[in-house]
Amino acid sequence: MSSLRSVLCTLLAVATPLASAQPPVPPAAAVTIPAGRNIGIGAPWVSYYGNVGRLDLARMANTFRLIDIDADPDQGNVTPAQIATLKAGGKNRVVSYLNLGACERFRSYWQHAPAGFLSCGSNHRAHLGRYDGYHDETWMNPADPAYRKLIVRYVAPRLIAQGVDGFYLDNLELIEHGVRTRNGPCDAACQQGALDLVRELRDAFPDKILIMQNATSPATRLGITGGVAFASLLDGIAHEEVYAPVHDADVERELLKWSRLPAGTSGRKLWIGTLDYVGRCGNARQARSVFARSRAHGFSPSVSDASAGQNVVCYWGF
Repeated sequence: MSSLRSVLCTLLAVATPLASAQPPVPPAAAVTIPAGRNIGIGAPWVSYYGNVGRLDLARMANTFRLIDIDADPDQGNVTPAQIATLKAGGKNRVVSYLNLGACERFRSYWQHAPAGFLSCGSNHRAHLGRYDGYHDETWMNPADPAYRKLIVRYVAPRLIAQGVDGFYLDNLELIEHGVRTRNGPCDAACQQGALDLVRELRDAFPDKILIMQNATSPATRLGITGGVAFASLLDGIAHEEVYAPVHDADVERELLKWSRLPAGTSGRKLWIGTLDYVGRCGNARQARSVFARSRAHGFSPSVSDASAGQNVVCYWGF
């Protein structure tokens, strides 16, 4: 009987993968997550893309445990010394905005890139059209090797050299567009390219934080890249306009699905942030409601005045 059982088990082990139309999602790789990638679930956080020299850096460092800034050295928004101040001796994590799905024309690498790289503006093959509502941005195809090389080997290292702890990845909602749109059409190769681009960033910066903004559909939550679950590459996700100006129940449900993903091998759960806009920093009543609704689901709320600017820091006190 034991011999027969062994044969049957062997046959089942061989046959099972063939019988499954969809292979199971691979688990997170068995690695130890560096301590520097620990964001702190529920900790207060903020996005601010203006010149930090206009802010009270001590107050900002004392208030927020995660700080998202634009550390592009050519923008002159922040110096390495100011980033060190915001880190407060390691108490806080400071990440930099990094646009993956589109390229802004005000970035230096739109027109210029070192030898061996192709600038965004010159890489016509990767252009997917103008970004509706943002006249200075062009959607970029992340499946294009030259574009991925520019991001991973030139743009990202320059941000890390400023002293940030990682990246806040934007415009990956390109993955969700499909091809029946003029606003950034993205086919299957483009969708996979976006997942692969994030994996290349993870491979290049294994000790740095990766937070993905928006793009929280099954295309990313269930995505596979390089034989691993895409979600396992991330330390956190965030989504705009979940509760304000209006409640988006569909997005809230998406975030809840992400919150149910199993913890990685380190035992650390994914950080999930909400970023909402209440018109002005004086609108404390609506902000308080947003904080309460977000925290009720275990999310980490941040509330600012208006979208597309991120040039104001609101200190709510709750």
